[in-house]
Amino acid sequence: MNREIWTAVDDYFDGALVPPDAALDAALAASEEAGLPRIAVPPNQGKVLWFLARLQGARRILEVGTLGGYSTIWLARALPEDGRLITLEADSGHAAVARGNIEHAGLAKVVDVRLGPALETLPEIAAEGLGPFDMVFIDADKSAGADYFAWAVELSRPGTLIVVDNVVRRGEVVAPGNDDPDVLGVRRLADAVAADPRATGVALQTVGRKGHDGFLMALVEDA
Repeated sequence: MNREIWTAVDDYFDGALVPPDAALDAALAASEEAGLPRIAVPPNQGKVLWFLARLQGARRILEVGTLGGYSTIWLARALPEDGRLITLEADSGHAAVARGNIEHAGLAKVVDVRLGPALETLPEIAAEGLGPFDMVFIDADKSAGADYFAWAVELSRPGTLIVVDNVVRRGEVVAPGNDDPDVLGVRRLADAVAADPRATGVALQTVGRKGHDGFLMALVEDA
């Protein structure tokens, strides 16, 4: 098995189960034109986020890491009419592209894009009393994953679902002696989830057009 086969399988199921979408396609095109890194979640995983938000019955969602707003659009579409999504982005250029994509998707009244390092904007959100959130999606720098998780729990309620992307890192998470900051960050995240009595977690490996990776999910049981 290799990435060529994994990509072909993704293409097959995307063609069968994830129909073309003008707003999402435009978001990817605008992000590429603006030179954003091509690291957005793939279509099938975007729909997984939509499924999880719908299954949660989410009314308030927090996203850490906006990029061009592709995953933001998937998540925001899962919300009811009076739902709200706050997404945090540290890069002003990325935030500008995301705002345009979100507006083009007709979701500007649902989504609040906040600019600034997440470890600065998360305390502001807490101070404003904007939680608790029903779902938190973390897709930002992995070195700070444990810190993001700690804030996610603080901004949660019993039953909140926290999803963290890109935790397997092509299997490097178990490579002996690997001192890459992102790998070390994922390990700290796993340790933090395991040690937090308020939540229980699980991680799953994935393969596909983006290679070998995976995600971690934590369910908050006592916020």
